[in-house]
Amino acid sequence: MKMFPKPRLGFVPLWLLAALFTLPANAADDLVFLGSHTAGPNRGLSVAHFDPATGALTAPELVVESPAPAFFVIHPDGRHLYACNSTDYANKWPGEMVSAFAIDAAKGRLSLINQVPCGGGDPSYITLDATGHYALVANYQGGNVAVFALKPDGSLGERTALVQHTGHSVDPKRQTHPYAHSVRLDPTNRFALVADLGLDKLFVYRFDAKDGSLQPNDPPFVNVALGSGPRHLAFDPNGRHVYLLNEMASTIIAFAWDSASGALAPLQTISTLPAGFQGINACAEIEVHPNGRFLYATNRGHDSVAVFAIDAATGKLTLLEHVPSQGRSPRNFAFDPSHRWLIVTNHNSDNAVVFRVDGNTGHLSPVGQPVHVLTPFGVRFLPAP
Repeated sequence: MKMFPKPRLGFVPLWLLAALFTLPANAADDLVFLGSHTAGPNRGLSVAHFDPATGALTAPELVVESPAPAFFVIHPDGRHLYACNSTDYANKWPGEMVSAFAIDAAKGRLSLINQVPCGGGDPSYITLDATGHYALVANYQGGNVAVFALKPDGSLGERTALVQHTGHSVDPKRQTHPYAHSVRLDPTNRFALVADLGLDKLFVYRFDAKDGSLQPNDPPFVNVALGSGPRHLAFDPNGRHVYLLNEMASTIIAFAWDSASGALAPLQTISTLPAGFQGINACAEIEVHPNGRFLYATNRGHDSVAVFAIDAATGKLTLLEHVPSQGRSPRNFAFDPSHRWLIVTNHNSDNAVVFRVDGNTGHLSPVGQPVHVLTPFGVRFLPAP
């Protein structure tokens, strides 16, 4: 609780009375970590404080220097953070490492544990398996997926798998070779799905949590429309549907998911953009609300968050609205632990914005003013202890 100077006897300042009557009795404070997509001095991971009662977000403070820690994940234990050190072409940073950090939750600080080669150029996505014993990394320029064992002290250990993609698709600039953009495990922890922007494929691998290995599933992938550019994906909470976000085509493909066989069956393709939009756009992030009723996706170019309703019976999507992101080129976003708030990072306007989430309608409404963050990318809440 905030401490105030003791007032003089017989006199209570007005500011003290106001504070005493407005401060919540059990004021909560959540830590929010943000990653930057740039390398150099005074660049790295920042931390901010979030008030879940009001949606107030403090200005982030740099807590550790690290080159371009764009996308990252926090271990469920709340004591470790794992980041992709992505490529920063402007500052000639090659981006070929992943890093492990220890979290001091009491002080809101990070300290580097170790850093290891990622197995390919420009690591762009990292996730943890359900046991918390392995980290899976998608290397964008490398066109491959690597798995690393996590040691008891939280450090990144030996590489247990490396799967290389081959081939190309139709776009002469962006699809000349594989670009593995993300990897995500299904709710059973038995399958790893990899979206490859360069190949227009969504791969399915069998994951073994005993040894951290990856093996192609049968069938090993599904094709999407040429030139779509698969980027990220999300499961619904019941594990029956998968939603694939296509960066280049600005579409979402809904699939039925068979958790026994790892098979995908396409159900629907829907645009993330309003009818008649003629500008340039590239999608970035996709997530399903934990209540399973709504899906959110960001549009870079249209600079919006697209909100969809999910049909509980069919898994199909219906567009509800487009909400301005309050900045340029929205990248990543995250729900707070209560699922009543959403923080969106706007990469090209150097800010992060808080939105109130209506759990009944899916509607987003901005709260407060954007906070300044240099070239923000990933954003993650520290999990409750």
